[in-house]
Amino acid sequence: MTKYFGDVRAVDGVDLAVRAGELFGLIGHNGAGKSTLFKMMLGLLPVTSGEIRIEGQLLRGEAFRRVRRRLGYLPENVVFYDNLTGLETLRFFAALKGAAKDECGLLLERVDLSHAADRRVKGYSKGMRQRLGLAQALLGRPSLLFLDEPTTGLDPEGIREFYRILKELKSDGVTIILTSHILSEIQERVDRLAIMKTGRIQALGTVQSLREAMDLPLRFEVRLANGAVEPLCRALAHLPVQDIRVDGDRVSVHCRRDAKMAVLETLASLDGNVVDLHVREPSLEDVFLGYSG
Repeated sequence: MTKYFGDVRAVDGVDLAVRAGELFGLIGHNGAGKSTLFKMMLGLLPVTSGEIRIEGQLLRGEAFRRVRRRLGYLPENVVFYDNLTGLETLRFFAALKGAAKDECGLLLERVDLSHAADRRVKGYSKGMRQRLGLAQALLGRPSLLFLDEPTTGLDPEGIREFYRILKELKSDGVTIILTSHILSEIQERVDRLAIMKTGRIQALGTVQSLREAMDLPLRFEVRLANGAVEPLCRALAHLPVQDIRVDGDRVSVHCRRDAKMAVLETLASLDGNVVDLHVREPSLEDVFLGYSG
């Protein structure tokens, strides 16, 4: 699909399939086209060319209106009526969506806002508004959730609780598509992800498959016994090691992925000279910068 705004090509030939029941990540720089793609998938923006299907249904006509009732959306910037309470806000959106009003109290409890149900939204913190936004997105028990930067404003405990809820939803078969700039949050949580740049999909797959495709170096962080740095450097001299950095009794070794086992065997041969060892895979941030840089 493509989307133009005048002469600006915001989405440029995206071809993407998201599997039912997966937690799918969409990442990219600001202006990469993620939010535009979201709005097209929600039917909020028309496609310039191409087509989008959700549960096999094109985004038009009465049939899609029925599908749309099973969609949930949390935008990046949540805006509510300040003079309504949290409970009144949910009841308002429940009426718009045709969802049962008795869901509202249960959803506020689920996102840990039941204590503020009767408080006006203008007194909510940014994190509380974000949790209220998630509760709004869950009205009607959606089968597909779109979450745009959903953890903005949440503290670490709130982020952990948010992903706990997502895990429960996923186990119930809900499909979740989310964007996030906090890559460390999602790298161990998404099933697959797509990296966007200037409206195009640059890469698609699991975090591990993208790491392997980029062939980024691994990093061994080694803590050595006294006097073992020189023997280690000699032992690694014949291997395709890209970089060795020494800081006292700690050594950082960078090597190609295909040299991983050879480096491990060499370290094991140093007998008791290796006190501790960590193998660091490239982070999702490293992968992202490799594809989008």
